Amino acid sequence: MEAVARTRFVRISARKLRLVCNLIQGQKVDHALSILQFTPKKGARIVSKALVAAVANARDQQSVDEDRLFVKRAMADTGPTWKRSLQRAHMHATPILKRTSHLTVVVDERDS
Repeated sequence: MEAVARTRFVRISARKLRLVCNLIQGQKVDHALSILQFTPKKGARIVSKALVAAVANARDQQSVDEDRLFVKRAMADTGPTWKRSLQRAHMHATPILKRTSHLTVVVDERDS
């Protein structure tokens, strides 16, 4: 039985989060946490918190063996974009897009 953890409206672009999500997909949970610990990206801390929450959800919702848990799916979807503008010369404005994302981490118990 799989357990899910969702983190919504994270103030980082989905493109940057996907780089970190691809590192841990299919890995065992303890190995994925060690990968995230030594990944020098802002998204690694965010994905790590979501992974710990998914493991806690698996432990609380059903009785699972934590040693057999693995990251079944980790994905980052785009969230709403905050639109701001920066005033420039000659009465012009440059748009600034502050992107957000929704992170989903799914853990499952491996059969073997």
